[in-house]
Amino acid sequence: MRDERDFEEYVAGRWPVLVRSAVFLGCSAPEAEDLVQTTLLRCFRSWDRVSGAGSRDAYVYRVMLNALASSRARLWHGERPSGDRMDDRPSAVDVAEAVTAAETLRAALHTLSAEQRAVLVLRYYADLPEHEVADVLGVPIGTVKSRSARALARLLDLLDDPSSTTGVRNHD
Repeated sequence: MRDERDFEEYVAGRWPVLVRSAVFLGCSAPEAEDLVQTTLLRCFRSWDRVSGAGSRDAYVYRVMLNALASSRARLWHGERPSGDRMDDRPSAVDVAEAVTAAETLRAALHTLSAEQRAVLVLRYYADLPEHEVADVLGVPIGTVKSRSARALARLLDLLDDPSSTTGVRNHD
């Protein structure tokens, strides 16, 4: 009974962040919700282990990354994920600056490798410490640091380059 309540509290508090993290990892909004639902279902089945882990978030993100990898591995040849869906595009109407910034960041993140994107999302969006990111990804801390540095440098280049594929222009 207590475990179920604990799980419900965790889900209520973390759902939006987990879904947004999945979007930043390369999922469309509907795929992100499906991924988080799958992740949380897997975590609920072993909630004793999750809640006993040093960091629940690190454990949940590891499950999420594994679920994402296995969902991408199951794609059949005729299925082609597309980022060009109507619900993924901002409307033609003047959008808020926050939405524009989020779309800009999302487009820039999509130019990074999956490994670099995962490090940035876990480290800076999910706010996991470097050692937990290393645990989640199964890599040494030095790899987390180098991937972060390279990915951040790449993002800065993209966001400052007026000819970048993200369509971002620096208006200084």
